[in-house]
Amino acid sequence: MFLPHVTREYRLPKVDGFHNLTLKEASVPKLKSNEVLVKVHAVSLQYRDLIVAKGQYPLSQKDNPVPGSDLAGELIAVGEDVKGWKVGERVCSNFATDHICGDPTEEIEDTSLGGPIDGVLTEYKVLPAHSLVRIPEHLTYEEGATLPAAALTAYNALLGAVPLKGGDIVLVQDTGGVSIFGLQLAVASGATVIATSSSNAKLEIAKKLGAAHLINYNQTPDWDKEVLELMGGRGVDHVLEVGGPGTIVKSVDATRYGGQIKVIGFVAGPSDLSQLPVLVLAKAIHLRGILIGSRTQLEDMNRLISAVKLKPVVDKVFDFEHLREAYEYLESQQHVGKVVVKVPKD
Repeated sequence: MFLPHVTREYRLPKVDGFHNLTLKEASVPKLKSNEVLVKVHAVSLQYRDLIVAKGQYPLSQKDNPVPGSDLAGELIAVGEDVKGWKVGERVCSNFATDHICGDPTEEIEDTSLGGPIDGVLTEYKVLPAHSLVRIPEHLTYEEGATLPAAALTAYNALLGAVPLKGGDIVLVQDTGGVSIFGLQLAVASGATVIATSSSNAKLEIAKKLGAAHLINYNQTPDWDKEVLELMGGRGVDHVLEVGGPGTIVKSVDATRYGGQIKVIGFVAGPSDLSQLPVLVLAKAIHLRGILIGSRTQLEDMNRLISAVKLKPVVDKVFDFEHLREAYEYLESQQHVGKVVVKVPKD
């Protein structure tokens, strides 16, 4: 097979907005013995990509990065010491390439794609073989690209340290990528889901995906009280907390004594959290921060996805050359599920 020496890749020479996204040619690095070369077919975007482009990412990011963390592609070359992989296999990479199993560490987080190291918005990507997992056979490349961050974050939150069980009640906030995967995985695991959104149209999509209860938080600002009423005052077992400071106090109110709040994002903006420690203590709430997950968890999740033939919700697919438009669409928050970029075959 012909191996490319040149790739087109996006860079962010400045980080005051995604208008700085610049498409350039670059050399494809020579493979080390433990590495593979992937022809990238699709990349899914994250809220993280927006804040990296604006220089607002609270964790580390390198200068002039190649953005993007979630690829799906085809193996076109393997290093001489790589075992268990062959050319032609369909793969995605874990978000942090060195997070194989167990808890993250600072050193592991420094291998997160599209932040502290170059990401995957490129036509060809060299990766360590230990970061790879196979894409479930029933998924397209576009669907497979949604798995490494959004899906795995939801899986780690719901089926990680304190796994949900059939009959549990799960609250998912809004209808972005993590929340929609959380809804789907919770339903597949036998849980009951309460979904919130500012849009009735988006809530109808959540209903079709299996949400049992729907709350429009614009129409019902005290949505935490609505949750308690739905649950007969008990509260939910698990919350996927994507709002952060702007919603977490209400999440504590909506959670049962001893329940689990998985802190994932901060899209709802700032708020006064001076009473949060007391509120958490008073209900013996478990707060757990979720930093994506490990390659082992990604493999476990893919087995579940394959077993139930779960199909990721891909809202819209953009061409590689229209990446800025994809960022604009993601920022508009019109989407339900994932926004994906399709990378040319040649």
